[in-house]
Amino acid sequence: MDFLTIIQVLDSTVRLATPLLLACLAGLYSERAGIFDIGLEGKMLAAAFFSAAIAAMTGSVWLGLLAGIAASLVLSGVHGLASITFRGNQLISGVAINFLAAGMTVLIAQSWFKQGGRTPSLIGGGRFNPIELPFAETLSTVPILGPIYSELISGHSILVYVAFAAVPATWWLLYRTRFGLRLRAVGENPAAVDTAGVSVVGLRFAAVAICGVLCGIAGAYLATGLQAGFVKEMTAGRGFIALAALIFAKWRPWYALSACLLFGFLQAIALRYQNIDLGAFTVPVQVMDALPYILTVVILAGFVGKAVPPRAGGEPYVKER
Repeated sequence: MDFLTIIQVLDSTVRLATPLLLACLAGLYSERAGIFDIGLEGKMLAAAFFSAAIAAMTGSVWLGLLAGIAASLVLSGVHGLASITFRGNQLISGVAINFLAAGMTVLIAQSWFKQGGRTPSLIGGGRFNPIELPFAETLSTVPILGPIYSELISGHSILVYVAFAAVPATWWLLYRTRFGLRLRAVGENPAAVDTAGVSVVGLRFAAVAICGVLCGIAGAYLATGLQAGFVKEMTAGRGFIALAALIFAKWRPWYALSACLLFGFLQAIALRYQNIDLGAFTVPVQVMDALPYILTVVILAGFVGKAVPPRAGGEPYVKER
């Protein structure tokens, strides 16, 4: 494998890790506040559809992004009402959101566009185009550092840079602000937060709303940045992979970045290297495609060490009187 091939694989890793990273950070906010959310998949799927649909109808990718965020926020609101206001089972609520999004997106897509549950292909202003950073072309001829800057760092859509900037922003918000301290405390001991005069319900709804925004951006990136339109079940389990990455990262932002890059790398390898010849036998393409999901099962089975979730996670808070 030569240097240029390595750069290309890493470039694909960054692109493929972006929706996973956004969804992982979304789950991080929600679960740090004590609200388990396995509906990340459904929110991403709904956001992907509505962002692509509105972008196709209006020709504006920014309107599509807003539509995707709005759709994800609506589903986040449903999850918040079910799990916070009505104190329902958080896992069942998340499963319901996944089923709802899976059926709703195909039904509405067929009704609007009559293309078998797809949206029209996005062109021009309906897609997020790559951004060339300053001096990328000039420095491209510089050995080693030039290709890294011009090919790996430059040339991504704006949502990729937003996703990676969200990691230090999340770390700062959770560990260096009063809001972050209270959010983490709500996930550990909501009664103590309530005793201090801070609204547990308000903080949890705020976390769910942030989760909705990030899932909306992740879904919009899938349909308008990574691909050029919506197709049925295009999230392909990325929401569940993001949850596995979150557990692997032990609910910490920087570890989440590493975990998502690992999953993105496996997907990039599967896309680039198919039917690998090892001499004695050939690794079929199906095995390569299954690598990210195999790692997900390994992580969820507990083979990566003990991961302790927030102590109040999954438990509705009942105010003492």
